[in-house]
Formats: sequence, structure tokens, C-alpha cells
Amino acid sequence: MLAIFLKTLPFFGLIGLGWAAGRARMFPAEATAALTKFVFYFALSAMLFRFTATLPLEQLFDPAFFAAYLSGSALVWGLGFAVARARRRPLAEAAMEAHTAMTGNTGFLGVPMLVVLLGPQAAGPVLMVLSADMIVFSTLITAVITGARHGRIAVRPILLGILKNPMVVSMAAGLAWAGLHLPMPAPLAEFLTLLGAAATPGALFAIGASLAGKSAERAGPALWLSAAKLFVHPLAVGGAALLFHVEPFAAGVMVAAAALPVAGNVYILAAHYAVAPQRVSTAILISTAASILTIPGVIAWITR
Repeated sequence: MLAIFLKTLPFFGLIGLGWAAGRARMFPAEATAALTKFVFYFALSAMLFRFTATLPLEQLFDPAFFAAYLSGSALVWGLGFAVARARRRPLAEAAMEAHTAMTGNTGFLGVPMLVVLLGPQAAGPVLMVLSADMIVFSTLITAVITGARHGRIAVRPILLGILKNPMVVSMAAGLAWAGLHLPMPAPLAEFLTLLGAAATPGALFAIGASLAGKSAERAGPALWLSAAKLFVHPLAVGGAALLFHVEPFAAGVMVAAAALPVAGNVYILAAHYAVAPQRVSTAILISTAASILTIPGVIAWITR
């Protein structure tokens, strides 16, 4: 456990450095937004394209894996929704709480950290989790909120949102490259490696800097949402992995990905739709801080 904790410490150290820079106003909100945009559109996209273009297709799509992750995550989504409705929250707020309870920071934290900690063979399972979160559950939350507000589901904005997401585009381009069996020229491979190498420090620093501007409000619901994300979600997908007979290593990566803290893009959605942004912001803050201890425990357990 101590060895795993020490391995994860540099990753959270980068988050802490970003937070300190943000709190000291050495890295203002405008700089955080610019760094996040660089990571999102360039560095992380280069990393994802390289992974998907060079991995065998069978590592990027496993029906049992997808079924297990979607089933376990849908169970947590439903639980979060039911708890919110039991507290008499409106439909849109209940959906946002449900989304918060099961959407982890797979892109900015999971892809860089889990591939380093668990090895290159973890890339395929992590990318499958990322795909499910971005395509299935991001579509679901957008459909529920727009449907609750307008009485109908606006399909065009949902499709445009998916098609404009650089992570989706980069993975789709990588899959096309791999499917066509195109060679990877050495200069292109070196370019993608150099640019993708900026994703890990840039993403972690940006996470910390973005947390510097968040305050702990509406702590009661946020504590429940953080606990659901860090504990209930990995337990649910772990049980589903057993039920669907997912290969053990891939199942372990799935559990580790589910144990990640609440994703920062959930707050972007909450702020955009003006649906429970304080609750979501506090859940991101609490779950990220707590994950310093919980993630090493999960990784130590699954590696055994």
C-alpha cells in the first residue's frame, strides 16, 4: 500500500502544485482556461490518437467490458437519481446529481495516471471507459436536462456536442488509422509522443489550478455524491465485471477508472445549464482531495 501511495504521490503533487499556484494567483483563471484548452485540444488528443492508432482493435472494443461498465454505471446513475428525487429535487437537478455520482475524471486524470501505474496494457480499458462516459452518459444527461426544460429532446445539439469533442474526434481518427492498417511514420510518431507527453503534467496542473477557485458549499449532498463516486461506483462496476466475466486485468482497470474523483467537465455542464453548480463544484473538490488516499488503496487491491 505504501509503495502504491508513493507512486501516486507525484501525480497528486502536480495537482497540489497547480492548486497552490492558483491560490497564490500566480496562475489566474484565464491562464487555467488556456492551459485546459491546450491539454484538451492538443496534448491529450495527441495521446489518445497515438493510443488508438497503435493498439490492436480487439483491445479497444470488448462487448463484455462495455456491458459490465455500462450496467454498473447505470446502476449508480439510477441510485443517484433516486436519492435526489427522494429529496424532492427537480428532474434536471436529480439528473445532474446522478451524472456527478458516476462520471470520473478519466480524461485528465485516468488516462495519464492509470496507464503509467498499471502499464501500457491499461490504455485499451481506460479508453473504453472514456468512450462510454463521453458518448453514452454525456448524451443521457444532456437529453434529460433539455427534455425537462423544453419538453422535447434536442438531437442536433447532442450530436454536434459529440462530434466537436476533440477526445472523441482523436479516438475516432485513431481507430480509422488502425482499421486501415496505415503505417506510423517515425516523425509523426515522435511528434505525437512529444505533444502527448505534455498531457500528463498539463492536465494534472490544470486540475489543481481549477480547484483553487472552488469553495466547499452545499457540503451535505456533495459528501454523498463524493462517496458514491469513490466507493459505490467502483463496487458496482466490479460486481458487473464479475457478472459479465470480464478478463481480470481489464476488470481491475475498470474498477480503478470508476474510483476516480468527479470529472471537472461535470461542473462545466452544471454551470452551462445553471443546474446545481455549487453542489457539483463541492463534490469535485471533496472527491479529488479524498482520492489522494482512496486511489492508492484501490490500485493496491486490484494489483493483488
